[in-house]
Amino acid sequence: MEGGNFGCSRDYVDRFIQSQDSSVVNKFQKKYWKTKQTLIKVTGKKEDEHVVASDADLDAKLEVFHSIQRTCMELLKVIEQYQRRIYLISQEENELGRFLRSQGSQDKTRAGKIMQATGKALCFSSQQRLALKNPLCRLYQEVETFRYRAISDTWLTVNRMEQIRTEYRGALLWMKDVSQELDPDTDKQMEKFRKVQAQVRTTKTSFDKLKNDVCQKVDLLGASRCNLLSHILTTYQTTLLHFWEKTSHTMAAIHESFKGCQHYELSTLKALQGPMNKVAKKKGKKKSKAETEDSSHWKMKTTVMQPMKEMKIL
Repeated sequence: MEGGNFGCSRDYVDRFIQSQDSSVVNKFQKKYWKTKQTLIKVTGKKEDEHVVASDADLDAKLEVFHSIQRTCMELLKVIEQYQRRIYLISQEENELGRFLRSQGSQDKTRAGKIMQATGKALCFSSQQRLALKNPLCRLYQEVETFRYRAISDTWLTVNRMEQIRTEYRGALLWMKDVSQELDPDTDKQMEKFRKVQAQVRTTKTSFDKLKNDVCQKVDLLGASRCNLLSHILTTYQTTLLHFWEKTSHTMAAIHESFKGCQHYELSTLKALQGPMNKVAKKKGKKKSKAETEDSSHWKMKTTVMQPMKEMKIL
């Protein structure tokens, strides 16, 4: 048997080794230019204006996505604060209503009846106000689910697109660097340029696909958020209108039932300000008189002690 019939030829082995070596070098060069593009992006250095302008529509979609992401987080915080304040207002309103009812039960005049009726209305209003928490809780849950699912899915696609875009722009830098030293008469340089050009085409194909996916997902994300908010906020708006209708009807009934009631004047309180001011002035005069007496007492004491010290020195 001859080795040439059953073994691999030396030329084939050499070409295989060269291809392996070139693939390793190609990977290192690819990573190098990708890292360089990442540094350019991080440091904020100016990039090619034509390349940046070609992604203007994509950058506009990304601004919309980041706005949706930010406003959803802010909306969740606002809903939490709103729920806490509704509970606090309802609690204070109920306490005020109970206080008016207890004080009105002790007063047998018409004013006591007004306080009792107003207290009952405030307690009723505090109970009705708590009904707003149900649509708010549902709104919070829907927005949170929207953020965890729809926004997170879009965010993953955006991250993949950003990685491919960095790789694509790095390949453009690589091709620009190779083209500056390109000699058409040299086969080796032309082959290197073709490899880099093929790399640019491959990354551009992947980038264009992910770019299209991101634009479609951001449009769908904005539309779904509008549908979500319009549907949930309709329930909240209906509950809020029912609350104000019931409370306003109750307050209007109280107003009609006590129409023509004699109003109280606060002139007596103004008249009491004079005697109170006089009492305060008298207290102030007594205090200032006591302070002057104390100061004169200490002055006399120091004058007596000074000669005694002088006598001891003598």
